[in-house]
Amino acid sequence: MLRIVLCVFVSRRSCERRIVSALITESFLNVIIGRVTCTVLLVVIVIVFVILPIIFKFSVSLQKNILFLTFITYPPSLDLKRPEKSGLYATRNFYINYRDQEEDKDVNIAVWHVLPNDLVRRYAKELHVDEQKITNKTLPTIDGATSSGGSIQPSADQTDATSGDQPDRYSRIEQIVRAQDFKPTDEAHERTLFEESLRATTNDVVLYLHGNTASRGAPHRVELYQMLRALNYHVIAMDYRGYGDSANLSPTERGVVYDALAVYQYITSVTKNPVYLWGHSLGTGVSTHLLSLLTEMSLPGPKALVLESPFNNIKEEICAHPFSKLYRHLPWFDALISRPMYNNMLRFESDQHIAEFRQPVLILHAEDDLVVPFELGYKLYRRALDTRGKAWGPIEFHRFEKSSHYGHKYICRAPNLPEIVIRFFHAYRNEQY
Repeated sequence: MLRIVLCVFVSRRSCERRIVSALITESFLNVIIGRVTCTVLLVVIVIVFVILPIIFKFSVSLQKNILFLTFITYPPSLDLKRPEKSGLYATRNFYINYRDQEEDKDVNIAVWHVLPNDLVRRYAKELHVDEQKITNKTLPTIDGATSSGGSIQPSADQTDATSGDQPDRYSRIEQIVRAQDFKPTDEAHERTLFEESLRATTNDVVLYLHGNTASRGAPHRVELYQMLRALNYHVIAMDYRGYGDSANLSPTERGVVYDALAVYQYITSVTKNPVYLWGHSLGTGVSTHLLSLLTEMSLPGPKALVLESPFNNIKEEICAHPFSKLYRHLPWFDALISRPMYNNMLRFESDQHIAEFRQPVLILHAEDDLVVPFELGYKLYRRALDTRGKAWGPIEFHRFEKSSHYGHKYICRAPNLPEIVIRFFHAYRNEQY
């Protein structure tokens, strides 16, 4: 009996020792793990909030990648050489090559020319376009007359009695499309037809400058082209260097502005019809800089400018962008992120450039824009009112309510946008500033 009691006592003491040992071990491990976790967390914080901003400050390449986002491409497997695959019938894909004197490089810029619907409808058979695919849109009226592609439809005494069109308006185009050997898929024939359509018709031209990410074939951009072509405007859309299938060069502010200049000069070398500039997001910075450059060079500029979802300058846009949410309140944010981009000529100072040209400006901005906050577009508008000459072209601001959910990309879906655009373009079509 005594032996049994001793065995139980020894076993209990042994068990207690094991429990105590386990508790000590667990406590020790908790301390070690806690220290390791804290160390890892501290290292991550230092890397994210100190080391990365320091790298950003000294890496011009990283600054340009974050600003231009050329590595973001969508939709996947997009064939930019075949715009019909993106839903754009009667659209020419071509390239403009020019010499960048400052960088001493040849630059190849990819371009789409989207024909206006009235022209496509007239020559649907020759262009091999299914008429059922051509967008039908009720055109807005101005003072009771229909405005189409920037021009008011002529009265009866100005039209040809048989065709209802202005005399000889289409005669040169018809000579091309009705030639025996004409093939719309032939590159040379296509160029002749599209350039003649710019020269011969009275349809105005919209040069579209897109924002960062993707290419001229991004779906929301195609939606805008379709809206403008339905209003019977020619649409010229381009990709800057580094985007789409344009030259594989690292973009800079100066570089993309000169790319836009090359395309603008191509348009004005072909047609004397009014040209309007339309910039979206980063393209608004390109647009205002381009107009400032044209003024500085004493070159004729476009008739008017549309700024869709604009910012006032890159410094304030960086602070407001969702990407900077983790960094914007750091005491070294300006020294390590904002100022280095400014010093490296990545500025896009629309609030400065808008006071350097005289053309009328239309600003479009949605209240629920999360990428470029509405406040920055309105701030640019107020800046323009304060700095532009009294005799210069007017500046208009159109706000789109949050409840419409247009955000940063989809103002093109606003039902009232066609009337806003046509009224603005028509108001300044024949004005000189």
